[in-house]
Amino acid sequence: MRATVAVLRVAAAVAVLVAVVSQWENSLRDPGYRFVDFFGYFTIQSNLIVLLALLVGAFTVLRRTPPPRWTVALRAGATTYIALTGLVFNLVLAGMPSTDPYTLGWASDVFHRVIPLYVVLDWVVFADRDRQPWRRVWQFLAFPLVWVVVVLARGADFVPYPFLDVATLGGGAVALWCVGITVAVGVIGALVVAASRLRLLDPDRPAPPHGT
Repeated sequence: MRATVAVLRVAAAVAVLVAVVSQWENSLRDPGYRFVDFFGYFTIQSNLIVLLALLVGAFTVLRRTPPPRWTVALRAGATTYIALTGLVFNLVLAGMPSTDPYTLGWASDVFHRVIPLYVVLDWVVFADRDRQPWRRVWQFLAFPLVWVVVVLARGADFVPYPFLDVATLGGGAVALWCVGITVAVGVIGALVVAASRLRLLDPDRPAPPHGT
């Protein structure tokens, strides 16, 4: 079981890496490309966090000892952020016409559909984790809030998503969107913490003898 879980996580990590590199390479063709903008998208950042969490999780699941608590906290945070990425894209952005001709459709599917689904299932199903404390929900809020503050501080210089466009929507509407994002992170984080109490498939559980 441990080897299977590790292989799945490494395969998902490779998918993220290939998608990021391919999208980055394609974005370099854009005359307006800027390094800070490409890596400023929450989608890219959350997928890179997932990449790290998956590789760490693949390594720790092969150990005979319980994973260090910081690695489980990293997986929990990565699950929260990638679930947020998937929900926002599929519920808000997917129906909007794309304004970026350099976006790779298959890479977008990996970022917003395949990886969010896998990571959430990985967290819920595989029980190589301890019970996360409820205070973790507040800690999950730190990264998205810092990201939003940085984006808004940059102003019109960088508007990664239409719901953060102050010039078009106005400050009040953007503020409401920020409140909505904060609530969404809190709800998703609470579900992630609650799921850490489930014990569906434990990689440390010995496989049943053949014939039983």
